[in-house]
Amino acid sequence: MSATKSSWLKPSLDWLLIFVPIAIALRFIPALNNPTALFLCSCLAIIPLAGWMGKATEHLAEHLGQGIGGLLNATFGNAAELIIALFALSKGLEGVVKASITGSIIGNMLLVLGLSIFAGGSKFKTQTFEKTAASTSATALTLGAIALLIPTVFHQFAAVVPVAQGGWTPQKEQSLSLAIAIVLFLTYLGTLYFSLVTHKNLFIGEAIQGAAQEVGHEEEVSGEHWTKGKSIMVLLIATAFVALISEFLVGAVEAARGALGFTEVFVGVIVVAIIGNAAEHSSAILMAMRNKMDLSLGIALGSSLQIALFVAPILIFASYLFGKPMNLEFTVPEVVAVIASIIIVQQICSDGESNWIEGVQLLSVYAILGILFYFLPDVHHAATEVLSAPTPAH
Repeated sequence: MSATKSSWLKPSLDWLLIFVPIAIALRFIPALNNPTALFLCSCLAIIPLAGWMGKATEHLAEHLGQGIGGLLNATFGNAAELIIALFALSKGLEGVVKASITGSIIGNMLLVLGLSIFAGGSKFKTQTFEKTAASTSATALTLGAIALLIPTVFHQFAAVVPVAQGGWTPQKEQSLSLAIAIVLFLTYLGTLYFSLVTHKNLFIGEAIQGAAQEVGHEEEVSGEHWTKGKSIMVLLIATAFVALISEFLVGAVEAARGALGFTEVFVGVIVVAIIGNAAEHSSAILMAMRNKMDLSLGIALGSSLQIALFVAPILIFASYLFGKPMNLEFTVPEVVAVIASIIIVQQICSDGESNWIEGVQLLSVYAILGILFYFLPDVHHAATEVLSAPTPAH
């Protein structure tokens, strides 16, 4: 009994669950109507709910075996963020959706990995990890960066060519983006087959073993073992609440954005990206502090990889179902930020060793990019206004 009490007294993301009823009250009680407060409370409420989704997925993976368990973990790794992005897409907030894609890729590589390396390096002088797995993930991320770069370069170059001479049109750009999304999705399926079937001992074997050890450790401490039925029930309830709170967040984002002085890009790149992956962030840091850098690296880079190869194509496909086709044309600063992040991560991972100063370097790059996106003008809105402006008569 005392062990249970003491576990509740320890700092935990579950403390943030108090913001779930607060967000519901702010949304449905007219006297409490405050979009900014609703936005902030919704951000905080999603963090522990995403954590419970992850915990339920891990327990369920235990019952389904290594192969299906690995697939389940890979599929639900960014479920909370995907749900937020789908709601934003349905509301026409394409700028927020695109920024959340680049923000997640950048955030996982720089913020999550940076904090993990710093936390682990503060406890252990030097930490080692498998270079082959890290190199494969970094190479796949480079593919994702190329997929973001091509439509952006196409847009920047072709926009100066008159349409009459075969220049840029929105239809061409959407067709290009859809074709690239299909390639990315097929590559993701190939990556899953590579990591779950042909080379599972190199990738998923260690990750699943580490996750199983972590779940076993939690069960040992709490004295609780989740059945398959409980795992499915918690996963469904947590997913339903994430969907509900995501609807609140997206509904309040426009008003809150103006009140807080945030641009659409900053909300997507920094705010949505952090809250959608906060629970996963804590897992990567915890693994690094236990000197399990392979697992920590797998969480951080694997999440970025899933965003680039799985979530981005799914959002492109979903945009057609919503009747608002989205393209993969990003702002130049977003593309440069992704490429710069991949370059520094590849350099840090190339020797198979890490120390705390390398974590500080990754966090410094993230801070610089965060400052950039805070001061960056709202280019998505500006572009919309330019496209919708009437053409002057000649």
